[in-house]
Amino acid sequence: MKKLFCFISALLIIGLQAQSLKDFSVPKGYQKIAEAKGDLDKDGKDETVIIFNTDKKNKLNDRDNFLRSFFILKNIDGKLKIWKENSTLLLSSGMGFYPEENAPPEISINNNSLSITQIFNTNSRHTQTYQHTFRFQNGDFYLIGSHDRFEDTCDFNYLNEINFSTGKVIADEEYSSCDEEQKVIPKDTHKEFKHPFKTLIKMNSFKIGEHKFKIPGSDKDFIY
Repeated sequence: MKKLFCFISALLIIGLQAQSLKDFSVPKGYQKIAEAKGDLDKDGKDETVIIFNTDKKNKLNDRDNFLRSFFILKNIDGKLKIWKENSTLLLSSGMGFYPEENAPPEISINNNSLSITQIFNTNSRHTQTYQHTFRFQNGDFYLIGSHDRFEDTCDFNYLNEINFSTGKVIADEEYSSCDEEQKVIPKDTHKEFKHPFKTLIKMNSFKIGEHKFKIPGSDKDFIY
């Protein structure tokens, strides 16, 4: 009975919040580059997530390097309403060595969780992949998963993963060589351990690369 009461109370709160949401319209100058639908708050109704190139440019270089943002929208009485807007997670459109070849970010919604994947080349041989997963709980979206893969065409493959719900961390390094005659190749390393994450990070407070902790038994930092 207590669980049922809590569930009904949560739905009522969400309903009241929904009534105060602003109508959504595509901001002038914004270009839609990705969209997905799925239920994010377990109310049986799909939300819509849309990623845009904004009309604002990153001033670090002169090429087309548009800042990006995404909206999480609710469909209320046939109208899209702004539930959440984020401009801190997404990398700009000119990121990387071959920005013109970058695929747009990928959105997936599974098990009531939102995942956004971003892939780009840091140079002609290196590929960086980020995937971040968020879940709506306690009235906000929180980071529950981080996947970071940095790989060379043939020399190395680094993987850093965190499951914030369980505290499980994976730090994996695999090595080979582009030079068949190279005899000295670093040893592969693989670490799995638990890290005490005292609080989860809210989606709009998270920026890639701004958090770190020491890897046990190593002088390296785990950066996420």
